[in-house]
Amino acid sequence: MDRKPHTRSVLRAVMILLVVAGLTGQTVRQAKPPSSAPKKAQKISKTKAAAKARADSIAAVQRADSLRGVAARAAADSLQRYADSLAAQRNADSLKAARFRKVINTAFGAGERLVFDVSYGFVTAGEAVMEIPGIDSIGGRKCYRVEFRVNSLPSFSWIYRVEDRYLTFIDVETIAPLRFEQHIREGSFRRDFIADFDQVNHVARTTEGEFPIPPYVHDIMSAFYFARTIDFSAMKTGELVVLQNFYKDKSYELGVKLLGRQELEVAAGTFNTVVVEPLVKEGGLFKSEGRIVIWLTDDERKIPIRVNTKVVIGSIDTELREYAGTAGPVRARIR
Repeated sequence: MDRKPHTRSVLRAVMILLVVAGLTGQTVRQAKPPSSAPKKAQKISKTKAAAKARADSIAAVQRADSLRGVAARAAADSLQRYADSLAAQRNADSLKAARFRKVINTAFGAGERLVFDVSYGFVTAGEAVMEIPGIDSIGGRKCYRVEFRVNSLPSFSWIYRVEDRYLTFIDVETIAPLRFEQHIREGSFRRDFIADFDQVNHVARTTEGEFPIPPYVHDIMSAFYFARTIDFSAMKTGELVVLQNFYKDKSYELGVKLLGRQELEVAAGTFNTVVVEPLVKEGGLFKSEGRIVIWLTDDERKIPIRVNTKVVIGSIDTELREYAGTAGPVRARIR
């Protein structure tokens, strides 16, 4: 009997079983991973959600801290403004209640305007303007608003540029300052300085701190205007009037010495003048390394006609070119 067909049938059957078994096993192996994938996805999702929740919580805390900081700064600013307001009110009340000196002033008033040529050697380098635009009020006290500006001319600015501005508020009755500002622009040099003078409690409150001051202390601008109220006709050559001048952080003695009398011609005319020398230690209108000599009209107005200032090299001459709005006629003018 031939057994080969039977053998082939058995082998075919075995192969079919192996194939079926292999396919079944493969199906089982492939089915296992999908059953565990959702669990892993859920775990990852929960981790991300927790991280996001923590981040949101941290951000919320940071926002709350920021808001608290803003609120704290706003409260501090509000308290500071309130304190400043109270201080200003107290100062105003003190000014109203205090008894002050009264200085007779026939020299200047609101509306006066003086224009000067500023020369360095034989070169006209700039222009200076001194004026009293009007009357202001500080703490309920009437004040002359006095402005002084010095500017180099365009033809000189390429050598050395100057744009200086001074501002002082002078009490009308006492001829003493209540506020002073200095804004200097000279070449690359910059300086901004402000001082409020409490003439009741004798304190200067400045951009650089608070400092004690003597009664009726001056800044250099108010000292110049006060000097115009001095009766030089009763003084002899060489006599000295001593004022107190505050600058930066200290008060200094400022003497005004009478040098004599002289007839002087400038662009604004020819005048009889009294010649005085401010003995300034600090805080001059110019950076002086030597003498400052001033020629004033020899009459009630005492208008500055000329200022000669010694500097490190050479000197600066400031001469009156024009004037207007004086407190009365300038009787010292000859022609």
